[in-house]
Amino acid sequence: MKTLDALLSRLRVRQLQLLIALDEHKSLHKAAGAMTMTQSAASKMLHELESILEAPLFERSKNGMIPNQFGHCVIRYARLLATDLAALCEDISEIRSGHGGRLAIGSIMGAIPEVVVPVLDALHASQQTLSIEVVEDTSAKMLLQLDEGHLDLVIGRSAVSDQPAKYHYQKIRDEPLSVVVGHAHAPLPDGVALRDLAGHRWVVYPTQMPLRALVEREMDLAGLAMPANPISTASTFVTITLLMQDTGLVSVLPTDIAKLCARHGMLRILPIALQSQSQSFGIVTRRGGALSPPAARFIEMLQARVGGARAA
Repeated sequence: MKTLDALLSRLRVRQLQLLIALDEHKSLHKAAGAMTMTQSAASKMLHELESILEAPLFERSKNGMIPNQFGHCVIRYARLLATDLAALCEDISEIRSGHGGRLAIGSIMGAIPEVVVPVLDALHASQQTLSIEVVEDTSAKMLLQLDEGHLDLVIGRSAVSDQPAKYHYQKIRDEPLSVVVGHAHAPLPDGVALRDLAGHRWVVYPTQMPLRALVEREMDLAGLAMPANPISTASTFVTITLLMQDTGLVSVLPTDIAKLCARHGMLRILPIALQSQSQSFGIVTRRGGALSPPAARFIEMLQARVGGARAA
């Protein structure tokens, strides 16, 4: 494989743009048109790039040009570079105009009320011209956005990745869970247990999510089968809305979210202690990647807040 110096001396951003266009259009003719160049010039450029990397990047099929394993790898890094260059241009423009740059954070829902929002409030108070974007999703989906450079960091779990070693992970804390019902749900006895909810319909997480496995484990420990015909959703907002509108539903939510909803009269937390160990979450960044100053400042403030909470 070529050394870094050899790649830097021969690789051109225009070649990487062509890869991204080919991945989007699946056609050399369409990709060339999108880049306002001839098909022969695009073909020559692709051949040059494959020669530089010493590997074919695409396979031709009835569905067009499809990237092979080398192509997928190079395209992923091409998108990272393109995103970083776009961020560079945006940051320079904002600095010139007197603004303070950009910060894009991904977070699992359970970390938002007590972890992300307080730090963002403090960061915004100290840098009021900073542009902040917050994405809430599953860890798996946000890691893909982190890989592509759309996010500076993720507050979530790196262990859900097929390649967790790609990331630097710093644990923040555990994420306890609570069993919840809508606020209008009929009162339940003080000693209520999971088995007493056997007649309820459940809102559960999709099968690929770790929290779904936790609920299944709790049911098994209680000697119960998974509820028949559950409603499956990865959206906390959908779960809360369903619980508020249907008093026959029950679910499990991160405790910080459950407490927030309970304070506002939306949900009630049932006095059921779950036996499974709480999952942890933390700060996830690209290993070897350079953090922007706002991202580094956010992490510094978050670590100080977590350290202060532990000391208290």
